[in-house]
Amino acid sequence: MKPLDVVLLLTLSAIWGASFLFMRYLAPLIGPLATAELRVLLAGVFLVLLFLRIGPPLRWKSRWRQYLVVGLVNSAAPFCLYSFAALSLPASVESVLNALSPCFGAVFATVWLAEPLTGLKITGLVLGVTGVAVVGGWGSGDLTGATLVAVLACVGASACYGAAGIYLKKRAQGIEPPAMAAGSQLLAGLVLAPTLAFPPPQALLDPGVAAIVVAFALLCSALAYLIFYRLVASVGPTKTLTVTFLIPVFGILWGVLFLHETVGVSTVAGSLLILGGTYLVAVSRR
Repeated sequence: MKPLDVVLLLTLSAIWGASFLFMRYLAPLIGPLATAELRVLLAGVFLVLLFLRIGPPLRWKSRWRQYLVVGLVNSAAPFCLYSFAALSLPASVESVLNALSPCFGAVFATVWLAEPLTGLKITGLVLGVTGVAVVGGWGSGDLTGATLVAVLACVGASACYGAAGIYLKKRAQGIEPPAMAAGSQLLAGLVLAPTLAFPPPQALLDPGVAAIVVAFALLCSALAYLIFYRLVASVGPTKTLTVTFLIPVFGILWGVLFLHETVGVSTVAGSLLILGGTYLVAVSRR
């Protein structure tokens, strides 16, 4: 990688690690659905307006189905799930569970792309599941119903990301990545728009909270997508996926620095198991 690519990769990891910090702060104030909706809607509007001026063409007539599916599976659903989980889980734990996405991608690739599920991948999946159990507190006596549901929501969000990757490979090849980012974010926002028909939380009327919502959308979705696809074009998708291993580092760091979260032994041990399992899945070629 060139020095600029390394800087961009670290920047992207820091931004997406911070997304869990934003959700942990905003979800209790404005609700999980509003947190997810405003993130995708504002980012989608910004990206569409940007690409109307500088390209690429979005070609809505022929691509709207792909934009809609990717928007639902890769943005709307996981963002809602993570925002809901943020009501109960620390940002650091959510960022660790997010690292399961490549594991789900391997399982779905076996089902839908006929890719072999090798011994190395199976070992990685077992380590990942064990890591989820450790992070979630299974066997510690501290696991509550709310925590269990929140952990399962994070696992479901990671599964959404894994499924979205398979759909992109099967149904959306040939669409310029920036166009996919803009179209999918906007349609995800339109699908979730009815959730804003209810009386808005009082917190949204606060200028400070509103500014944080805008920063969340533009930083963690709009800017992050632009950096991500710049990296894919520059260094390729495989090297770009190393962001998966760096996001938990920043997620834990930001949680400790800004939310004063504590990192226990179970979080560290579970993180190592999940990241180790993800690595085995990612490096397995046959």
